[in-house]
Amino acid sequence: MMKLRNLGILLVVVALTVSVSSCNNSNKKEKSAAKKVSIFYPNWSEGIAFTYLAKAALEANGYEVELTNLAPGMIYGELSKEDSKGDVFMDAWLPNTHKEYWADYGDNLVKLGEAFSDGTTGLVVPSYVTINSIEELNANKDQFGGQIIGIGAGAGVHANTLKAIDAYKLDFEQITSSGPAMVASLEKAIRDKESIIVTGWKPHFIWNKYDLKYLEDPKGIYPIDACTIISRKGFEKDKPEAATFFKNFKMGEAKLYELVAAIQSKGEEAGATEWYKANKVLVDSWLK
Repeated sequence: MMKLRNLGILLVVVALTVSVSSCNNSNKKEKSAAKKVSIFYPNWSEGIAFTYLAKAALEANGYEVELTNLAPGMIYGELSKEDSKGDVFMDAWLPNTHKEYWADYGDNLVKLGEAFSDGTTGLVVPSYVTINSIEELNANKDQFGGQIIGIGAGAGVHANTLKAIDAYKLDFEQITSSGPAMVASLEKAIRDKESIIVTGWKPHFIWNKYDLKYLEDPKGIYPIDACTIISRKGFEKDKPEAATFFKNFKMGEAKLYELVAAIQSKGEEAGATEWYKANKVLVDSWLK
């Protein structure tokens, strides 16, 4: 009987040990998952800057951060899925430029904060170009070769430029390229003192580097937006500390251009890390 009783006690102890161990392992897994963040981002200078700064800051505070580069439409679609592999997108141009994406996917997404509050888009020319309004373009078509240098077809500014061509009855073609290709075309034209029109936006480092101007838009085709930080549903519950960081993340134009310049000089990882270390008190305050 004693042996059976001892055996029973031993089995209970083993069961409790296994149960406690299982709970500890489960808690460790949950804690580990809460310290992992996946960020989607597009090839836009401000979006790259926001994203790599977040990565540098979160990793310095014990997080594991995964970055995935996607076109904006894919970002909205992927982030809205129930089984999304991503957590956050830091450069959603809302409520206007990306309103069609939000109409399609917004019910399954959450607005966390604003990385930058005064985002603008429009047709941009070097300041030495003599015209000042979109309404003057047709009369000066030959000066620009009848072309507007655009970026990717998935960008809101691309869609709005098609609307502008229609609304102003422009005899112009929008050339679809990419953000870097647009910048390269602009830089070449400025170097050669040639006339050029590009689809541009603020915040963007080109404004800090070159003397530029928006063409006036009397029909109001190009709106004002915030660079909004959005997440998948459930992110705040799953990862509350990380969600706090993104809710508090906020940059002014001057600071953002400093960050972009550091990234251009040192590369995404090194530049963002260097800027983070120089502004550690500010950025770490976003975690609180």
